[in-house]
Amino acid sequence: MTAPSDRERIALAVHEVRSPAAALAAIVTAIRVGELDEESLRVLVELSLAACHSIDRIIGDAAPGELRLEELDVVEVARDAVAGAALAGTQIDMSFDPGLPLIVGDRVRLRQALDNLIQNARAAGGPRGDVVVRLRATRGTLFVSVSDSGDGISADDLSRIFEPGVRLDARGVGSGLGLAVVRSVAEAHGGTAAVESSPGEGATFTIALPLAGSQPAATTSSS
Repeated sequence: MTAPSDRERIALAVHEVRSPAAALAAIVTAIRVGELDEESLRVLVELSLAACHSIDRIIGDAAPGELRLEELDVVEVARDAVAGAALAGTQIDMSFDPGLPLIVGDRVRLRQALDNLIQNARAAGGPRGDVVVRLRATRGTLFVSVSDSGDGISADDLSRIFEPGVRLDARGVGSGLGLAVVRSVAEAHGGTAAVESSPGEGATFTIALPLAGSQPAATTSSS
């Protein structure tokens, strides 16, 4: 694969830093206008630290295929992504099978992928659209799905939806980089990204990740 140019890296960093920056703004607003108990404040502090780590990582290393691996709980990553989206006004239903096993992965990169999927689902469904995040495991694979209640995706677009520059929004809004990042993150973890959709019936995007014990077949970084 051809290494991205400096311009492409800058464009990717600008695109990806928007989500954690928006989360920080929402957190500050919640702290400033809310009367928070100690536990609520603790949660917001943890979310703000996660957003800061994401910004630092994205700026320092824009390539989403570069991983820093650890054993982690994807349910925790998903909960943080859902909580961040909720602060920005997105209502999300989340469900997961009990006792899901850990994976070997990169917490920041997986959060990037989930943030992009949630943003796309929110845009597809409109202000009152439903967004559903679902986690399940079977046969050595953890599946993370994000569904929307939008207009769906045409058959022609399904085959190229994860390519850089392809926009889901018919108005041409956005850079078309978000789903390309999702695919890069999934493949770097030795997994896949897929979509199921029919016109008028919404869409479900799914990241499939190998469970702990299956090392991602990707270039990793320990820096």
